Amino acid sequence: MYFLRAERFVFLIICALFAVDLVLVAVKGIGADIAGYCLSLAIGGGLLCLGQIYRWRKREERMAAALISAGLFILFSTCGSIFNYMFLPIQYPTIDHALIHIDSVFGYEWRRAVELVAHFPFIGTVLFIVYATSLPQLLLTIIILGFQGNYRRLHHFLLTGVLGALTAIMFWIFFPTFGPSAYQDLPRWVLEAIPLAVTPDYGKELIQLGGEGPTYLSPASALGLIGFPSFHIFMAAMSVWFVPRYRLLIAVSITVNLIMIPAVLIQGGHHLCDVFGGALAFALICPFARWLLDRMEANGHGSGRLSLGVETQAPN
Repeated sequence: MYFLRAERFVFLIICALFAVDLVLVAVKGIGADIAGYCLSLAIGGGLLCLGQIYRWRKREERMAAALISAGLFILFSTCGSIFNYMFLPIQYPTIDHALIHIDSVFGYEWRRAVELVAHFPFIGTVLFIVYATSLPQLLLTIIILGFQGNYRRLHHFLLTGVLGALTAIMFWIFFPTFGPSAYQDLPRWVLEAIPLAVTPDYGKELIQLGGEGPTYLSPASALGLIGFPSFHIFMAAMSVWFVPRYRLLIAVSITVNLIMIPAVLIQGGHHLCDVFGGALAFALICPFARWLLDRMEANGHGSGRLSLGVETQAPN
């Protein structure tokens, strides 16, 4: 297989996660939706293989880069989600109550914030829609950067996302959080007034899952486990930072992801602290990913390509 160095790095991480997932699922005796996960892996693997065909035949490197990166993104998301579940039930006390206390110092309470938005159903619906755009925004960025031929920026994007997700998972293992929705109820009229991605029932399901661990895994019913740092905020920062430099795209990305901040709080059932945590995580990991990419290129005397142990020069 023909991989650029950053692609190869991400591919090896995916392989390691996949192997660990298989072992832990078998050891823990957890049932799994084989068809569902095979479909996700088939989509990611299909894009990856199609990109490899384009690259191998030297037809269109921009198409190859976009397809390979999209495939890696989907494969990592699938394996990473399973990996996160493998550390349930939680082994350490949650930090939710500490975060709720910190939020209160700033005058923030999730229940009151949701009730306020519920008086304006249109705003609540807009936040619901915006909250659902995180992953599509990232996939669109991958496609555009690939077709632009902006390989360095594309690979910086991939490394940032992968390292950010792994960091968030590892932090959550030792400092688990379920968000304020798990501890605060909402009046029925609020639930009827606006659509909510995360409800108190969702939060209670998270607490039960955290205490008992999973018995069956399915991509159709996977819950978002990570509270602090907010990975939705991390992804929003990625979307703005890496958005292709077209004025219209930049304006749209900034607008949507500014709205993402209240969307994460209201729709995501997050602490106010989670937002700052997500922003801080991005501020630390993005430059580290760039440094790592620089090291890869320096060690390889440029942006090379690896094929069966033989190095060739990457396309310009």
